[in-house]
Amino acid sequence: MWIILFVAILWYSGLFFQSFFLHRYAAHQVFTMSKSMERLTYVLTWIFQGPSYLSAYGYGIMHRMHHAYTDTEKDPHSPSHDPNLFAMMWKTKKIYQDINTQKTAVDQRFTKNVPQWERFDLFASSRLSRLFWVSSYIAFFAFFATTWWEWALLPITFMMAPIHGVIINWFGHIFGYVNHQMKNTSKNLFRFDFLMMGEGYHNNHHKYASRANFGEKWYEIDITYLIIRVLDALGLIKLKSIKVRD
Repeated sequence: MWIILFVAILWYSGLFFQSFFLHRYAAHQVFTMSKSMERLTYVLTWIFQGPSYLSAYGYGIMHRMHHAYTDTEKDPHSPSHDPNLFAMMWKTKKIYQDINTQKTAVDQRFTKNVPQWERFDLFASSRLSRLFWVSSYIAFFAFFATTWWEWALLPITFMMAPIHGVIINWFGHIFGYVNHQMKNTSKNLFRFDFLMMGEGYHNNHHKYASRANFGEKWYEIDITYLIIRVLDALGLIKLKSIKVRD
């Protein structure tokens, strides 16, 4: 019971900050926040992503490249040019690391206004930080796990962020339905996205990349967007007003 609850909390909290902060804020900037709120969100992303922490700078740039080069050879992650999901994950990892450590030249259109906190990223992405979280998770499992199959969930907790990425960037370009016929393979994974908190409406997102709400149909409920609306109402962030045209 405690293990299932722990994994569920990690899944949805890590996913929220990946969607809210890394995706909709860092990559697409559909809302603004104060510098202090941004720094707090960095820390919360580290806490809830744990050993699979992703930098807003590296993620933001790589995701912009994905939109610019979708399903081409320049796409950082595409089922159209990778033989399997493990090959895609490995290529994505290398591109992300090269961007994040600035080992590769990046077009300025992909770096504009992407948030960067170099010192924190250096710490949060360090082996020491990742070892701390891995050790903490193992200790939690050792204390609360009561059956062998619960231990099988442990590797998932170490790889939450990459798993979230694979679900959208691999399966979200292979399975599902489309609301918009486009020159790419993006699809909506679920009619009600209970698993990915709105990220599963990938076809909608590729059509309107700068829109905060990924849902369109009445049944396409974007849970992350609903939380964003609450944060906006509380004055913690400010949603941008964007006119969307076909």
